[in-house]
Amino acid sequence: MNEQNILLTRHNQTAVVTINRPQLRNALNRSIVDELDDMVEELAGDKTIRTVIFTGGEDHFAAGADIKEMMDGNPEFARSFSFKDTFNKIESLEKITIAAIAGFTLGGGLELALACDFRIAKTTARFGLPEITLGIFPGAGGTQRLPRLIGMARAKEMIFLGKMIDAATALNYGLVNSLTEGSVLDEAMLLADKVNHLPPVALRLSKQLIQQGLDSDLKTGIDFEAVSWTNLFATEDQKEGMKAFLEKRKPEFQGK
Repeated sequence: MNEQNILLTRHNQTAVVTINRPQLRNALNRSIVDELDDMVEELAGDKTIRTVIFTGGEDHFAAGADIKEMMDGNPEFARSFSFKDTFNKIESLEKITIAAIAGFTLGGGLELALACDFRIAKTTARFGLPEITLGIFPGAGGTQRLPRLIGMARAKEMIFLGKMIDAATALNYGLVNSLTEGSVLDEAMLLADKVNHLPPVALRLSKQLIQQGLDSDLKTGIDFEAVSWTNLFATEDQKEGMKAFLEKRKPEFQGK
């Protein structure tokens, strides 16, 4: 793995994945996303990790894809260049994922953030899907995830017009969960710590149900929910959580 482009650090139950290409505002290319894909596969199998933070540091998250690599491509090249499979893996991770966002978060960078469960941003962050100005449109989930998150009308403004928005607008749209004027990684670590103290089995099933619900009708989603909910009563975490509540103490969940 090229440690100059992708960095991985572990902090107890939290993994931090950092895109480290500051000279190009962390622009993504195929080789970097391949490295990211390998890292996601590694983390998926790591039972000691409960949360994963994706960041580009305190200056920029990721300012889109590397245009030089794409300019002379044909459809066959475009299929091989697409980042969608990797971003789908991130969305499907059983662990809770957090995008810690600063600076420019554009194109493929925004699509990466959209694949995460939470998005925390610096007040100076900027967001956009400017692909339309290049004669294309988002090709790694942007046309699908963004409308589901912020609504069709606002998503069309950003996708059709290549509209860029600031952090305050992103918060108003529901694109990000919260803003900070300080270190965005520190804020993400605080959120990760909260998540790490919650019951892993219930979190994993909640994440699966929310995703399934987006792809099914309401009645089917509720039926899925009911089955999963009843199954939680076979877990040690359910017994511990309710016992701790009655004993007026903090629960200690083991993910069992």
